[in-house]
Amino acid sequence: MEAASSSSQCSYSYEQYNETADWLMTQTEKRPKVAIICGSGLGGLAELLDDKIIFPYKDIPRFPTSTVQGHAGQLVFGKLQGCECVCMQGRFHFYEGYNIHTVTYPVRVFFLLGVEILIVTNAAGGLNDSYSVGDIMLIKDHINMPGFAGQNPLCGHNEKRFGQRFPCMSDAYDRELRVLARQAAEKQGCDSFLQEGVYCMLAGPTYETIAECRALQKLGADAVGMSTVPEVVVARHCGLRVLGLSLITNKVVTDYDSTERANHTEVLRTTEKRAKDLQRLVRDLVSKL
Repeated sequence: MEAASSSSQCSYSYEQYNETADWLMTQTEKRPKVAIICGSGLGGLAELLDDKIIFPYKDIPRFPTSTVQGHAGQLVFGKLQGCECVCMQGRFHFYEGYNIHTVTYPVRVFFLLGVEILIVTNAAGGLNDSYSVGDIMLIKDHINMPGFAGQNPLCGHNEKRFGQRFPCMSDAYDRELRVLARQAAEKQGCDSFLQEGVYCMLAGPTYETIAECRALQKLGADAVGMSTVPEVVVARHCGLRVLGLSLITNKVVTDYDSTERANHTEVLRTTEKRAKDLQRLVRDLVSKL
């Protein structure tokens, strides 16, 4: 299959997105209404699906491949609580060398498949002092640091068949879906560690310096990570409703005397401990859609 380019100038045509969507629709009769992007260590969400059909990314035309530990690298179609879903077990990141158009490529494919709701999950560092490791944060807003630097997935030619030139982002995270998520958390006994806050995206792959963490706190960010925002921007451009969930896997270091050090192993370890709770929350939420 044709590999996705990592050129910073690369963008895709409507026909190229459509080629991928058409291929998937010839391989399966499933027509998902909900897409779930699984963050680091959260691929177990896909295991909840019934009647699964799995497509490794390497077999899908024009799809990139994930290179990060904790990301399986496959699309899983199936039913969750009777709802047709597709799960991405592994997402794509700037720090893997992919450009912004490649990072967000799957979202427009989902739109062409008929997806109406996107659920994005990620592992994130806690900036808010009131957060604890293991908390789940409902994302109510984001700060797009790569976007500040001109790395916005909507730069370049606007394809009207996907959306308008200047989409609004003040309502990026669907309020009604957040209400349903809170109800699901209460039902599953997760409400005691459910937070709601602002997610900030940095490009990575380095974890943040102390000065950067302090600056982000002053900007109003509650959690920080290396993903999610580009996919959300493209989803909203396409008119999809979005729910974002961050699993707080570590507390950021803001004290120069601290001996704590952020590392990916710690992130995956914490994710493993709390993943079941997040899965139950998503499963119950989907049942309400």
